[in-house]
Amino acid sequence: MNSAEKQLAILLEFGKVINKTKSLNDVLESMANFARDILQADRCSIFVYNKEKEELWSKVAHEVHPIHVSTQKGVAGYSALSKETQIVVDAYNDYRFNPDVDKATGYLTHTILAVPLLDNQENTIGVFQALNKKEGFFTNVDAELLLLISNYAASAIENAILYDKLRDTQTKIINKLASVAEFKDQETSKHTKRVGLYSALLADKMGLNQDDIYKIELAAPMHDAGKIGITDTILLKPDRLDQEEFDIVKTHTQIGYDLLFDSENEYLKTAALIALEHHEKWDGTGYPLGKKGEEISIFGRIVAIADVFDALISVRTYKPAWSFEEAYDFLKKNRGTHFDPILIDLFSENIERIRAIYLELRD
Repeated sequence: MNSAEKQLAILLEFGKVINKTKSLNDVLESMANFARDILQADRCSIFVYNKEKEELWSKVAHEVHPIHVSTQKGVAGYSALSKETQIVVDAYNDYRFNPDVDKATGYLTHTILAVPLLDNQENTIGVFQALNKKEGFFTNVDAELLLLISNYAASAIENAILYDKLRDTQTKIINKLASVAEFKDQETSKHTKRVGLYSALLADKMGLNQDDIYKIELAAPMHDAGKIGITDTILLKPDRLDQEEFDIVKTHTQIGYDLLFDSENEYLKTAALIALEHHEKWDGTGYPLGKKGEEISIFGRIVAIADVFDALISVRTYKPAWSFEEAYDFLKKNRGTHFDPILIDLFSENIERIRAIYLELRD
């Protein structure tokens, strides 16, 4: 088999490996594993370049916790700044090598191969590095193989960077939407942030995936966005509402849903569902639709607990704040009626973490 055929065979095999994975971390880990095996290296690392901080941080690193290294020294730094492949055959006798990382990790480096990861504009976005060839030292053939694999890594990282920027923009917009209800209802951002953090904790303990945990943390603070459509004379009334006024307040759930729903945005779809369902009750006596049990989405059931609990421990125009213990007792007393019993049990099992969030973000 000639060199071109060998490279093609390797790429085909590599394609089979990464097509079995979905998340960025899994893809990059598969790349690192594949590179380690094909190069017969002891370990591999994939670094992401932060130009502003002039550092590289390890997105994936075999047998090492995430580390940050300066681009001003070290072989990976040379590769990042020069945009060129670096081959080291005797680390401790090479001027490019930085022994500080070995001292910090307890590892002993002998040979190194580092190739830059470049985006479509030929800008450095990271470095792919292999350490300690098991027999001999890294060669130009090894470098060619790692460059082939690195093209996949660069593309994956570039797409992830673009996705993160888009998600950050969406997050800022969604947080602005959440603040609308706060100004209207004279609540604080600490209340909405606590609701988001309580919700994320319960979602995690319920076994939801990381995407759903992130969505509920981001979307839960918008549960009362619909209050923008409720008149201040009712919303800020210091006395108990009469039935007609309460019926008007209840419409904030549908208003919130109509305001937030966007069929093309998963975060806003989640926020809309939460706005609609966070006043539904496990026994079916809630509003606006009288849903019961698991007819209510897991997002709605979680935020119902987080919102009621935090509303009870917060000052409102119509009531003083309850104590942490009083609010917790209320949740337990309404287990299986107002609230999902399994979620209340998880709340109880993690009560000290709930308390820590409350104390850290106390009004």
